[in-house]
Amino acid sequence: MRDPINILQPAADKAAIGLSLLCAVHCLLLPLSIALLPSLAVYGLADEAFHTWIILAVIPLSAFALTMGCKKHRRTDVLYIGAFGLLLLCLTPLLGHELLGEAGEKILTLSGAALIATSHIKNFRLCRSEDACACPD
Repeated sequence: MRDPINILQPAADKAAIGLSLLCAVHCLLLPLSIALLPSLAVYGLADEAFHTWIILAVIPLSAFALTMGCKKHRRTDVLYIGAFGLLLLCLTPLLGHELLGEAGEKILTLSGAALIATSHIKNFRLCRSEDACACPD
């Protein structure tokens, strides 16, 4: 029987990748979508709360998946890349639109989301190669 961590960790990696992509799509396409379909503004998707909810979901998923993965493959660079991506994502609402401007917010958000997704893809692949390895622990 497989260890529950070995089942949950890849799922958490995939969920964090999906949320990072959702964050990037939201950041890039929402202004265009609201311009084309003004009724979308009613849903509050442009609100900072959306960004906050994604961050609140990504932080525990990333922390779990990356630390469990690092315990398995012992590549701490993956954890550091993900942590830096989370830092950038968290800095965006803290620094705010007034300090960063719209372009700065987008750059920081997209950079953070890209780093998080990259770290989880690398983590997923490294863990998968560890599972395939017949090496003794």
